[in-house]
Amino acid sequence: MEQLDRFDRDILDIVQRDCQLKAETIAERIGLSVSAVQRRLKRLREEGIIKAEVAVVDRKATGTSMVFIVGMEIERDNYDALAKFRVWAEKQDHIQQVYYVTGAVDLIAIVTARDVEHYDDIAALIMAENPQIRRMHTNVVLRDVKLGLFVPLE
Repeated sequence: MEQLDRFDRDILDIVQRDCQLKAETIAERIGLSVSAVQRRLKRLREEGIIKAEVAVVDRKATGTSMVFIVGMEIERDNYDALAKFRVWAEKQDHIQQVYYVTGAVDLIAIVTARDVEHYDDIAALIMAENPQIRRMHTNVVLRDVKLGLFVPLE
């Protein structure tokens, strides 16, 4: 993987904010040729620096408006627990993100659901399918204050 230069960082900054911009627009903004921007974008995608280009959907419009932040404790003697859960969680669309963390819990998951009853079904499935999860601590998100996956590029 090549080191990111100023142009790469400028391109990444722009496409993180709007990935639908044409190479012509990006080139004009950063002072490169269109072909240079296209080559750089291709390389950034091939090297996995740009992991995905997705549409951000309004959850409320889809009927899946609730978000739950779930702390999970895994069995300490089960060394395969994290890997097993990771593989399982990859297939679960309602589990949006999972972080392996330090502190009172081992994993933090961001889970979306239609309502509390739907979340209860998801939580029951998590526990049933993953016996290595000892306990779950759930927080209900009352209001989105800030959402995003933007990576600052200084």
